[in-house]
Amino acid sequence: MMHIRILIADDQRLFRQSLKYLIEQEKEIKVVGEAANGQDACTLAQELNPDIVLMDVDMPKLDGIDAARLILERKPKTKILMLSVHDDDERIISAMRNGALGYILKDADHREFIHIIKNTHKGEDIISPFLANRTPKIMARIDRTHEEKMNNKFNHASRISDLTDREIQIVKLLANGKSNKEIADSMFVAIETVKSHLQTIYKKLEVKGRTEAAVYYLREKTE
Repeated sequence: MMHIRILIADDQRLFRQSLKYLIEQEKEIKVVGEAANGQDACTLAQELNPDIVLMDVDMPKLDGIDAARLILERKPKTKILMLSVHDDDERIISAMRNGALGYILKDADHREFIHIIKNTHKGEDIISPFLANRTPKIMARIDRTHEEKMNNKFNHASRISDLTDREIQIVKLLANGKSNKEIADSMFVAIETVKSHLQTIYKKLEVKGRTEAAVYYLREKTE
């Protein structure tokens, strides 16, 4: 049987071990190596020649986005999926520009991880609530239109007035660089409640994620 060969690169040992255990429940998937930092990830990718690298964005010595770029310079056929607890667009776009095929949020469940890994190996597009997937065509469109979209947003009447008092409080904390957990703690609510409010905020402001929501709020605040 031909296995899907996986390299896991994450600085949290427990997460690496747990992820390895979960994905190796599938007979056709095998973890061939583990790395605790970006430099080791580059070295092991060169030595082990994995089919897919699951790469954490934030790692010591060399961050995941730079490590992904270096791996693909040496092993262009390697497929890289980024891992992170963050869901902001700037990180996603940066990872995609450096050659990653997707960006998996760490709160994905076991079945979604397996689904994403298998479809990535097959070269198929993936639709998942836990994966930010960008084909080259879509990335090219993002690059061409990002500035235009942002300019158009700011030319429209302010959408801040559409937000409730609670939503304004959340987006204000977001603009101050607070994480979902920090927002939840300061407002004495569950983190899932914050996530739900953020989805409503993104919809009302007609933005894609945290970064654009924060920029929109700060821009409106200063005008």
